[in-house]
Amino acid sequence: MATVKRSARTLKVAPVLALKGLKKRYGGKLVLDGINLSLAEHEVVCLIGASGSGKSTLLRCADLLEPIDAGQISLDGERVAFEDRSADGTRRKLGIVFQGFNLFPHLTVLENVALAPRVALGLTQVAAERRAKELLKSLGLAEKAREYPDRLSGGQQQRVAIARALATEPKVLLLDEITSALDPVLVAEVLETLRSLALSGMTMLIATHEMAFAADVADRICYLEDGRLIEEGTPQKMFGAPRDPGQKSSSAASAPSVRLVPSAAQDRGLNGRYAPRDNLFAWGSSCASRLLVAG
Repeated sequence: MATVKRSARTLKVAPVLALKGLKKRYGGKLVLDGINLSLAEHEVVCLIGASGSGKSTLLRCADLLEPIDAGQISLDGERVAFEDRSADGTRRKLGIVFQGFNLFPHLTVLENVALAPRVALGLTQVAAERRAKELLKSLGLAEKAREYPDRLSGGQQQRVAIARALATEPKVLLLDEITSALDPVLVAEVLETLRSLALSGMTMLIATHEMAFAADVADRICYLEDGRLIEEGTPQKMFGAPRDPGQKSSSAASAPSVRLVPSAAQDRGLNGRYAPRDNLFAWGSSCASRLLVAG
């Protein structure tokens, strides 16, 4: 199979997830209007756009959590749908992380992560906990395994949610603005985790308002507006010379709260990749050059 190089990853050209002509209505309102989008294995695609542009709905439809009104969804070349009897089996191949952590408060961190492998995959408790411990260690949370969620920071809880989504070994990881409820310091923790996953080859579809993160990690960026995919391309193309004027204003409204610089984040074991900053920088050519050159 032909391959192309993207940063430190090798991407397979054949799509692992394909959305074709997706339409979705809530009542009389059309919230997704003919979306065509595909992800190659190991590819990272970021969805950007103003709130209400359809990013979250697109992810929920891709995960078969919402039925669609028209179009089709394919996973590994096979058409799947919300109505299928095998929909639960398809969902096991797709991991999703929401804006809220949605951890079970009465379960420990270890129990939260080990639950899906036991229930959905039929692993024994020993095997499920072994997998959970490996994931928690890889995300820097090994020492939190016996804690309950309310004893963790927001960033730690969101990393536990990522570990839980990875516990079933999904083909694709869907992430819905998972830093939106976090303060800037905690945002840095979570974004560094996603960057590590991207470098490891995880296929990800990420809805985000973090422009600096998208410029650094994404192989491709898709700009949504009013439920339509207006433009897509590499970060260099999208941030350097977007064709659609609406993208500039939308992205300015979603200006990044992090930048790519070595910083005190190194002292927190984050490799210094993302650090909070106080002043947001404006959209424009200077913004694009700083995003794409820094780090």
